[in-house]
Parts: sequence; C-alpha cells; structure tokens
Amino acid sequence: MTHTDIAAPLAAALAAKGYESLTPVQEAVLAEGVAGRDALVSAQTGSGKTVAFGIAVADQILQGADRLLFADTPIALAIAPTRELALQVARELGWLYAEAGAQIATCVGGMDYRTERRALERGAHIVVGTPGRLRDHIERGSLDLTGLRAVVLDEADEMLDLGFREDLEFILGSAPEERRTLMFSATVPKEIEALAKEFQQDAVRIQTAGERKQHADIEYRVLTVSARDREHAIFNVLRFYEAPSAIVFCKTRMAVNHLLARMGNRGFQVVALSGELSQQERTHALQALRDGRARVCIATDVAARGIDLPGLELVIHADLPTNSETLLHRSGRTGRAGAKGVSVLIAAPSEVRKAQRLLSGAKLVADWGKPPSADEVQERDDARLLEHPVLGQDLSEEMPLAEKLLERFGPAQMASAFVRLWREARSAPEVLQDVAPPEPAQRAPRERGEFGEAVWYSVGVGHTGRAEARWLLPKICEAGGVTKNEIGAIRVQQEQTFVQIAKAAAKKFGDALEIEAGVGMVRLEGEPSLERPERAPRKPFAERTARTRDEAPRREKAPYQPKPSRFVEEERDEAPRSGWTPDDRPARPRREDSGHVAKREMQEGTGARREGSDEGRKPRQPQGERPARPAYKGAATRAEGTGRSAGYKSHGGTAGRSTGYKSHGAAGDDAPRGKPRGEGAPRAAGFKSHDKPARDETGPRERGPDARPARPSGYKGARDDRPAKPRAEGGAKKDFAKKDAPRKPRADASDTSRRFTPPKKPRG
Repeated sequence: MTHTDIAAPLAAALAAKGYESLTPVQEAVLAEGVAGRDALVSAQTGSGKTVAFGIAVADQILQGADRLLFADTPIALAIAPTRELALQVARELGWLYAEAGAQIATCVGGMDYRTERRALERGAHIVVGTPGRLRDHIERGSLDLTGLRAVVLDEADEMLDLGFREDLEFILGSAPEERRTLMFSATVPKEIEALAKEFQQDAVRIQTAGERKQHADIEYRVLTVSARDREHAIFNVLRFYEAPSAIVFCKTRMAVNHLLARMGNRGFQVVALSGELSQQERTHALQALRDGRARVCIATDVAARGIDLPGLELVIHADLPTNSETLLHRSGRTGRAGAKGVSVLIAAPSEVRKAQRLLSGAKLVADWGKPPSADEVQERDDARLLEHPVLGQDLSEEMPLAEKLLERFGPAQMASAFVRLWREARSAPEVLQDVAPPEPAQRAPRERGEFGEAVWYSVGVGHTGRAEARWLLPKICEAGGVTKNEIGAIRVQQEQTFVQIAKAAAKKFGDALEIEAGVGMVRLEGEPSLERPERAPRKPFAERTARTRDEAPRREKAPYQPKPSRFVEEERDEAPRSGWTPDDRPARPRREDSGHVAKREMQEGTGARREGSDEGRKPRQPQGERPARPAYKGAATRAEGTGRSAGYKSHGGTAGRSTGYKSHGAAGDDAPRGKPRGEGAPRAAGFKSHDKPARDETGPRERGPDARPARPSGYKGARDDRPAKPRAEGGAKKDFAKKDAPRKPRADASDTSRRFTPPKKPRG
C-alpha cells in the first residue's frame, strides 16, 4: 500500500502484511493537525489501534531516517495493562518496524528480570511493558527514560480499573516533559479525562465512527436456559457453530478449572487462561490457539482486553459480565478488522433482567432465543458432511483402497461407516430442557393482582419440613424452566404447600414433577381450600377475668422498714440515726460456739476448749509448772566431763545447757549431734537459748573444776601433728587446698556430647 504520511519502512511492512487500506482509527491519527500533538483516541476493540499508534509515533522514532542507529536509551515507550496484551503489542511493533531495524524490549511481570535487563543494556529503541514491571526497572536503574520522545498508553481505562494509577503517575513523572503522550482506550470515562488533563498538553480528542456504533460486525444472541443445563448449552453452541477458535468466559478461576475438565472429557481441544497460571503457561495456551492445536479457550476476564486471536469467530459468556464495558471488551475478541463474529450470552431465567441491563448499557441489540437442540446440532453436522470440501478434491491416491472396500462391503455399507466415523469423532449433542425465551410483555414488570388464569399445584412439604416461599420459588423456576413471573401465590401449610402456576406455563410442569429429591409437585383439580378452621369467639375481657377489684381488693403493702445492721442491738431502732458514728455502736456479742473465737482464746492462753472437745485429755499446765523431760537414754555412754545435762541435743553445741533444753536446729530426739567438749555451769530452770549472755572475748574463759586441762600453746591436733583444716563460718568445712589448683576449663555450650542425659527407666 502507499500513503504519503507513512514512512517508507512502515509502508513496506504494511504492504507485506497485506494491508490494502487503513482502518478509520489509523486514518484519524494521520489526519491533518494531529502530527506531533498529544492525543486522546477512543475506538472500538479490534479496530487496529496497535498499528495506529505505531504509525503515529513514527516521526518521533525515525525522525526522517529509514534505518535506526544504536540507541543508548529507549526512544518510545508503550504501556499495556496485561502481560498478554503487552507481548501482543511487542509482536505488532516488531513486524511494523522490522524494515527500520528497531530493537524492541519487553518488560512484563512473570518473566525473568535478568533477561529483560540484559535486553535493555544491549540497547532498545522501543520498550513495551506492564506498569508494575516498568516501575520496578526504573527504580532499580535498569531503565533510563531521559531520552524518551513518545509514550503510548494502550487500554488506559483498563489500567485505571486494575489500580495502576499510582504506577502510571510514577512512570510519566520519570519521563521528560517534552515527550509526546498518546492515550488509546475503547471508552473514555471521567477518570481517563482527568488523567489526560494531568499528563497531556494541548491534547486533541479523536473519536472514530466505530465508537458511535459499537461492534457492527458482531452478532449478539442471548440464550435462555435452565440453570442445570448451562454447561450443556455451552457444549451445543460450540458444536453448532464449529468455529475454528472460540473463547468461553467465566467469572472465577474455579469455574474455569471445572469447565476445562468437563470439556476435556468430552473430546474438545481446549486450553485455559487465568491469572493463577504462570506467564509461560499463558503464553503456551495462546500459542496453541494460534497454531490450531486448540480450538477452545476457557478464560477469565484476564483475556478480555486486547488479545488478538486470528480466526476467532465465537465468544461465549458462560457467566454474565459484571458491567457493560466488560461485555464490550469480551465480545471484542471476535469481529476484528472487518471480520464477522458471534457473541452468545448464556442466561438463566433469573438472569434475564441483568442481561437486558448489560445490553442496554452497551447500546446493543441482541436476538433472544433458545440454545441449539440436539436435533439441530445433528442436522448442522450432516450439512457440513455433505458440504465438506474434501469430497470435491482429487482423491486418486486413495482410489485403489476405496475400490477394494467397495468390492468387499458395498457402497451403502461404506457410506454408513463413513457417517459413523464422522459422528464418533465429535462430541455427542446434549438434550436440553425446553425453556421458552421471555417475551417483551413477560419481561415488563407486572402489577400485583394481574396474574390471570392459573393452575394450582401441591408440593409435598410444609411448615413441618421448614418450607419457605423464598426457598421454593427458585426450585420451582428451575424445575419447570420458567421465570418468577409465571408463578403466582405460594401458600405454605402445615404439611404441604400450594403453588399457583400461570395456565400458559402449566404444560411445562405436567401432572406431576419432582423439584428436588423427595419433593414433588402434583397438579390439583380446581382451587384448594386455604381457609383456616373457625375458632370460637373470644369472651370479653371482663368475662375472662377470674376476679375483679371489688371481689378481691389488693392487699395494702406494709411500710418500708430498714434492715437493722449486724453491728447494732435490737434497741437501735429507738435511737435516732442522725449523728451516729461507728464509735458509738455497742460491742459485738460474743459467740461462745464460734470455732475461730475459741482458737484465738487458746492462743492467748485465756480461754478454755470448746465444750465436749477436751474429753480424754489432760488440762494444759502453765509453762513454769511443767515437769522436766526425762534424761536421754544415750547420755550414760558419753565421755565424762561433757558438762551437759541429760536429754540435751544440739548441732554445734554449747556446753552447760539446762535440763530439757532442745536446740532450734535439732533434727529429732533420737539423733544427738555435736561432740562433747566438757561440762559447763548448770543453767537455771526455764532457760532458753536466746537468754544466754554474750561471751566476753576480752578476758580468759572461765572453766569448771572438772574441765579438761587447757591445750598447750602450739597444739595442732589430737592424734598427730598434722595441720588442722580451717573451719568456715557456720561450722561448715571448706577445702582451701584446691584454691591454688588449676581450674577446670568451662564446657563449651555448643558441645552436646557432655550434656545431661536422663537415666533410663528401670526394666520391669
């Protein structure tokens, strides 16, 4: 092709690709007054926007040259919302600038960061990427935007919907202010206009004719099916159209995986495309569709933007989209670049109004109908067999084998075998429940009381089975394939429920129908009796009252009397309350039978034991009148001259203790401790250890007449002259000989070989 405003390298690439003329959006970006200016372009999906902005920024990239030289920094930047769209834009720009020798680098999530960095270091004229990965490269210093001349935002509205506004502001803020900024979008909401005003200067608004008439090459159809036949309707639609490639859109990843397994079991060549897949898996799935190895792609809305699949003729909405914009972008995968396509919406009876709102919001007109039945699918298959192009081709190579087969089996048998093989190679069509499409009169809201003629049915569940109208209504609609407009009154009784069905729709229910396991509907002859049994009239209140005020007057209530305090005698009521203080209250009466009072008296030594508790016991005597404890039996065995009384016990022992004395640290009566050291002066009766006078250390110690003679000076030991070990305070012996010995090295904490090992349990 030839165009005066297109550079020679790009014109040659378009001609080689088979472009005979430009699309409206491509003509619009080359119009007079647009060159070199910022632009906000809106055009329908599949109108050639990628090639449009590719030729629009050619002046900034080539600058009049036919061949590009090495670039230290990128010249142009293209930003796309999804990975698939970014890779597709890179492929389109690759063949468009192939004659100019442009190097194109991609920066998308899910790819190896090091590979992308090396591609940027080798020099790239055009960089295509997603917002998140581009910002990552800028922050790490691997992407330099100082030499940028043009920036393109593809599907700008989708990037804002996905929450990339902050990343876009960061990227555009890092680019030079003298750049050219182009924004391409299928729709231009207020957010896009605000973004354009912020980052564009004197932008021109380009609105192509395709936006005013959305998707003129796409046929829209709405198929109403029962909820249980949704998947079967999808299978029949795929079999009816037999498109070279098709996309089935689901709402969630779980629905994608479920439908993928169901279609794979039925022999469909199917792949999946969802956000949980890695970038490599998503790339392989799209490549399988382009190569023809797969014919059906089940995807979430991740594939609803910008993906171009050659030969895509059918789009099926298994789940209705959330808004009209998503409906347009989903359907825009087909009918691209002048080709024809079909967009099918699968809607249950409860989703009819939602489908109408979506079509009305997108300003689309659709044909309402039923999904293809099994007979219609089979009829279409037979027609394709008769019109198959291979029947008119030259088959001379296969003719010898065909003649042998004809001689052996005959023409009729051979034709029948060929038909069976043809049908077995395809999935068998599904038998669907007949659901009539809603008529305009039925779709309009009706007023209460205008139900018309109806037939009554009895449902075998009532209040005892916890039946409710809101639970029965969707069950009945699904079982009969009707909408709630065909269902009138629902009267829940104790054991059963009566349902009113429009007479026109009663034939779908027949005489009996099971709406759930164990719950059925049975047609009634005439109208059931819904009147409640009459009750006896209630008596007037006066007659029902057992007594009246005159017969049984209310008893006068006694005046309020304050409760007396437990600290005050009964005579307290006579004394005035004012001026009373706690000090004025009388003493609390003694309770002789109180256990804690008796215990306190026994501790003080002034009270007696409780009455009846001292039976068989001797009265307690004062401490001064107690008899002396008998002498200890082992006292006779001691050496003479100990100077201690019988029965004395001590740990460290001090001589001369009184009879019956026992040390505070004594262990027991039969465990005498201490070494005899001589007899001291006798102590008085009742002597206690804490009454002992302090020892006089200044003068010589007084000794008794029978005491052991004093030790001579220099005495060292009783048996030999070996030095005695010094005794530490408190009587405990310490060995100071080890003080000068070398200390044992401290164990290493990391050494687990010398840690404590619990003992083994004994056997048995």
